[in-house]
Amino acid sequence: MGERVVHIGAGSAVFTRGLLADMILRGDEAELALVDTDAHALRVAAGLARKMVESRDAPITVTASEDRREVLSDATAVICTIGVGGRRAWERDVFIPRRYGIYQPVGDTVMPGGASRALRMVPAMVEIATDVLGLAPDALLFNYGNPMSAVCRGIRKATGAPVVGLCHGVHHVLAQLAGLLGLDRDSMGWDASGINHLTWFTGLWSEGRDVWPDLRSLIPAPGQPAPCDPFCWDLFRLFGAYPAVGDRHVSEFFAPLFPGGKYGDAVLGVDAFSFEGTIEHGDRAYAAMEADALGPGALPDEYWRRIGGEHEQVLDIIDAIRRDTGQRFSVNLPNGGQAPNLPLGAVVESPAIATGGGLRPVAQPPLPEGVAGTLATRFQWVETVVEAALEGSRSKFVQALILDGACPSVRVAEQLADELLQAQAEFLPRFA
Repeated sequence: MGERVVHIGAGSAVFTRGLLADMILRGDEAELALVDTDAHALRVAAGLARKMVESRDAPITVTASEDRREVLSDATAVICTIGVGGRRAWERDVFIPRRYGIYQPVGDTVMPGGASRALRMVPAMVEIATDVLGLAPDALLFNYGNPMSAVCRGIRKATGAPVVGLCHGVHHVLAQLAGLLGLDRDSMGWDASGINHLTWFTGLWSEGRDVWPDLRSLIPAPGQPAPCDPFCWDLFRLFGAYPAVGDRHVSEFFAPLFPGGKYGDAVLGVDAFSFEGTIEHGDRAYAAMEADALGPGALPDEYWRRIGGEHEQVLDIIDAIRRDTGQRFSVNLPNGGQAPNLPLGAVVESPAIATGGGLRPVAQPPLPEGVAGTLATRFQWVETVVEAALEGSRSKFVQALILDGACPSVRVAEQLADELLQAQAEFLPRFA
């Protein structure tokens, strides 16, 4: 038998579908234990998984449980994709700040939505990490939950568990930049460091050739159209580094530059990167998978095609560690010096190589001072919101909202904090 993978948060069925497709296409023997506290969501995920495995006669054993402690023993890898409160809680993170004139295209990383989400996510992930340490201490532990840096920092601060944060954002942007240069992504090497969803590329090469000057030659003159994500290209022109992962996320780190959410002729989260559209798409995709999983018919062939998304690198990373390949991946790990002018101990996103001993960070060049300045308060925001989550501290939640910079006044920060705490109270027992 190969890997014994426990997927916690399996009710996020799109991830479960992609993970299963990748496992089936690999053809390896494996066990997959699906965990979710929502009994119906777990039934959907398990039904989908079993249909996929049975229709391809794959050598994969699927089990399901609402209690992670029942299935964690002997796990070799634990993948966490939980979202405490689901899409309905996420809607409150975004819609409540809108009443204060704060517009968020995503609302899961920074700005008030990211801080509110952290209050729910950090304690829940700390509890999961504690169980992993007790029942599967040798398992590889991966987190996909946002806000990535805060969740991973909270886990390490409270438990010491060696969690690795994964996000396909840098992987996706690397493919995008390679395409603009007419190159194959798999041929690319890169330097990049920062915080998840604001990670700055400072170097690119392909088959031994420096292609960074080629990318810089694509920077449009002020007022000229950009190849994509115009705000990111403006930052590239001004700071000399290219930020991942696109205007939808990057704009949230620079909220004061978008008063009232104005993004050109559009409004962020409304008609630019519509938040309602994101939620509607998620609800629609889940409903379709629910029907496929629980209905009598066979699954469409599209379920076995490898699709892009958050899941797409995790099995490659596990395999690369087992085979000691030295393959390069973008990961979120504590800064032990690999990002020289970012705070030591902060969870930074940067390249690492897969070795038999785990993921080893690759030393990065110092970021330009201006770029480091864009991150200067972000890691202190992480520390503050992690402390707020772990301590159940309203005052530190308000501090985090002020540090973030999206609130126009202290009074608004306090009012918004109280309204978010009340709206999400069922998921915040530490604040009771």
